[in-house]
Amino acid sequence: MSELWAQLQFFLPGWLDLLQIAFVAFLLFRLLLIIQRTRAMQILLGVLLIAVAYLLSQFLRLALIEYLLSTLLSYGAIAALVVFQPELRTALSRLGQSRLLRIVSPMPENQVIDEIVHGVSELARKKTGAIIALEREVGLDEYAQTGSRERVGVSAAMLQTIFTPGTPLHDGAVIIVGAEIRAAGAILPLTQYAVTDKTLGTRHRAAIGLSEETDALVIVVSEESAKISVALRGRLDRDVNATRLREILGGTLPERPATFAPAPNRV
Repeated sequence: MSELWAQLQFFLPGWLDLLQIAFVAFLLFRLLLIIQRTRAMQILLGVLLIAVAYLLSQFLRLALIEYLLSTLLSYGAIAALVVFQPELRTALSRLGQSRLLRIVSPMPENQVIDEIVHGVSELARKKTGAIIALEREVGLDEYAQTGSRERVGVSAAMLQTIFTPGTPLHDGAVIIVGAEIRAAGAILPLTQYAVTDKTLGTRHRAAIGLSEETDALVIVVSEESAKISVALRGRLDRDVNATRLREILGGTLPERPATFAPAPNRV
């Protein structure tokens, strides 16, 4: 009995083993959170399917298929670096700017929230189209470089001035970092998924696209309907009023079901 227990002791993990398992599980969990609404998830499922087919070919001794799949998998690592480049960049960015590594919270203070809510409400009242991205954990500097670099304090008057029709910067996005406007007229990436709702214009698609690639909170004002929408984590919350917007910016309200969300199987 003692010999059997001694053999079973080999399979009992020590505290270092448990620490390694927890660390690997955390990394896998973060990776799945990042790619769950992107094309990377579909590609990953395809790679897993090829791996299963390879194991089956070995089991059934299908030499030709096994050779072809082994050759494909041999170059898969290089191909993955090319195909997953946007997702890898996002993952590394999020890892480097994780809450565990940050001390200062990126969320704006109450005064900044008041200015944003007031400015957005006035833009909606005047039916002036606008798109405003608020940086959170993932930096938006690469998107800010596509527009006019600014460094001015956030104010309702400044937001209304930037998005006034006919001005050079009104078609692009404003990027806000903390209490400052860091860029205006910035170009944001469109969503990777097909959007069946034809009422959603380019601004809404860009807002969803940025929220898919980063953790930014993006506010959109529709010039057709004068309605306010908020995109976060690839989901679009439409017809948001001033009270709801203030609560979202302050982080005091749990998310309600979005009225639009790109389905995982969209291409």
